[in-house]
Amino acid sequence: MFEVGFEGDLESYKRSGQKRSRSQKPMIGIGIIVASAVTLVCGQGPITTVSRTTVQTTASTIPGAPQPSGIPTITDPSSLVIPFIGTTNGGHVFPGATIPHGMIKAGMDTDSPGNHAGYDGDPKFNVTGFSQLHDSGTGGSIPLSNFKLFPFLQCSTFEKCPTTIANRKVLRRVLPDGSPDDFASPGYFSTNLTNSIRVELTATRRTALHRYTFPAGTTNPRLLVDITNDGQRSSTEPQMTLDPNTARVQGGASFAASFGPGRYKAFTCVDFKGVGYDLGKPTEYGVWLSNFPVRGTTDLLQVYYGFISEMGALFTFPPAPGGGPTSILVRVGVSFISASQACASAQEEIPDFDFEKVRANSRAQWNDLLGRIQVDTRGVEEETVKLFYSSLYRTHISPADYTGENPKWNSTEPYYDSLYCNWDTYRTLYPLMSLHDPVTLAKIVRGMIDIQKHEGWLPECRGATVMHFIQGGSNADPILAEFFVKFQKQAETLQVSATDLYDALLADAELQPPNWNLQGRQADLWKELGYIPHDMFFAGGANTKQVSRTLEHAFNDFTISQVARALGKTEDARKYLQRARNFINVWNPDITVPGGPGVVGMMQPRFANGTFNFTDPRHCSIHDPARATCFLNAANRDGFYEGSPIVYSQYVPQDTATLIELQGGPESFIARLNFIFDQDYFESTNEPSQQMPFMYHYANRPGLSTQRSRQVIAQFFNTSKNGLPGNDDSGKQPLLNTIHRN
Repeated sequence: MFEVGFEGDLESYKRSGQKRSRSQKPMIGIGIIVASAVTLVCGQGPITTVSRTTVQTTASTIPGAPQPSGIPTITDPSSLVIPFIGTTNGGHVFPGATIPHGMIKAGMDTDSPGNHAGYDGDPKFNVTGFSQLHDSGTGGSIPLSNFKLFPFLQCSTFEKCPTTIANRKVLRRVLPDGSPDDFASPGYFSTNLTNSIRVELTATRRTALHRYTFPAGTTNPRLLVDITNDGQRSSTEPQMTLDPNTARVQGGASFAASFGPGRYKAFTCVDFKGVGYDLGKPTEYGVWLSNFPVRGTTDLLQVYYGFISEMGALFTFPPAPGGGPTSILVRVGVSFISASQACASAQEEIPDFDFEKVRANSRAQWNDLLGRIQVDTRGVEEETVKLFYSSLYRTHISPADYTGENPKWNSTEPYYDSLYCNWDTYRTLYPLMSLHDPVTLAKIVRGMIDIQKHEGWLPECRGATVMHFIQGGSNADPILAEFFVKFQKQAETLQVSATDLYDALLADAELQPPNWNLQGRQADLWKELGYIPHDMFFAGGANTKQVSRTLEHAFNDFTISQVARALGKTEDARKYLQRARNFINVWNPDITVPGGPGVVGMMQPRFANGTFNFTDPRHCSIHDPARATCFLNAANRDGFYEGSPIVYSQYVPQDTATLIELQGGPESFIARLNFIFDQDYFESTNEPSQQMPFMYHYANRPGLSTQRSRQVIAQFFNTSKNGLPGNDDSGKQPLLNTIHRN
């Protein structure tokens, strides 16, 4: 249905001497998605054309975009989404309630060791609460999971409610098939607990709405607000007050970032309302610390001395009259600026506590977004369609729209967070977004430019308003270029300044930051040597990932050259296109692979004097005899990040024609790709492998690309809870699935 490509260096194709067929487009990179009008219709997309391609989408100003004759219209694509895909097996997918790119992600937290998104689809794990902030598909330490709520049914007295996480946790009901009694659809989540309490969640951008239904006969329905327990149990500087008349809770704390050295502050505002009756005042209230609720207290300072890590508020409410089930609504606003701003957001977004209206509005937003792509389902298995729309859904969970919630500076520009990380997503997430939702892409680009104006460099990895560790290159560069190469003519309408965008790219390319572990790149050595040497150490950051950084910086500079060319900056375009060829500086033609006949030549670490170091091509693969690791927290001195040399040796998306020449021509290139797949060097979970299924196009064998991409889907993806091969990576995996599927 569609394929990914970009407008690459066409001169390299001329040099290769290959005949370039209509289907042979450079793959990955500044990812232009080419759609077939016969099988895929992009209805209601805001942009009418994609620059220098044949893609046509339908403007949002034209309602009810016509579909190709005979193709049935899917009017409720949310019904085809399975949010639980990837919630076990290390996928770390968030299945809870959120709107597209919502800051609020209200969901269940469990005591699973893999609860990076709070949830785990295995019913053996206990529920510890229902918190308001999550990320989806991430690795690293557990992010967010702030401001949990928890319902109690059977405390004998107020003081004996088990308030700590270890003591209050409860299991879910289990269905006859052994799965937990959980339900999720876009914008909504529910579960039934073994204590007979039903929990339902929905959300707006900055506010969650919970509904807790206690069984008939409940005399003392109780609800706990947890101020301090995030996913890492990292809180400091807690603050909280409660109003004994309205039960409003205002509070916040400082928490640790999940993938970096920083900390962030978050605040909440919690309000309660009865369903079908006047809830009135709480009959009991108080601050709880550790496992001790203190009845009648209203301020954390009344009981807190600074050495207890778990605390919050506890309430007992009157039950619904008549002895039937009691339902209590809880509105939870969140802010990264103040509790008062959290209250204001909650009152603005959910003024009337109308759960069904919020749920319906959330679903409508998802249907509008998902419905922009209409799939021809004739003759297609239902599971295939569900896998497609479920994957498309997960690509819009992150990044999160934190606009108005940036505590670091005042700005009228959009602010998007949960960038985990650009290294994970620039290859797949943003290429599809550029076609499917270019208005949101423009806002993300504006937000990145605004960050560069205030912090000096474009963000690479960011969460909860703070910088996180860089994984590879300065990979906001291809995202900005992605936007500009396609939408230069619409940039002004979308409020993206071409001057500011280009200045931000030049800052990455030319200016070395004080800490290149968190910002920018090691620009001085890059400009001096044309590669990152293996043996030079400086105080500004780690000297690791030298080869993979070199390859990514080369591609980063290629993307800058494309923007320069679009702006008519001929000399800059030539300069950065030349720097894009620096990948050749780490190519060692004399390396062979054990067990790989004919596989000659490999990307390798290089010393400052120009000689090569040696890293086994099998390093960081399943064939690595040393079983070495190459993750960020490893003592990585081998030159590569999350991929083997044999995999990284295929990563030259800006000039694959030259790569084919280096690898002995088209037939040798194809043989090498076959070896990588057949010997399981290809890793669908890791980003450096992602372009490989399509690389046969470069050697005039697009049919082999089709075979490999379908093989990847069949082997690694399905609609089950463990239907992902690893971390979802903030939308990278579903985009990979979406691209390969079609």
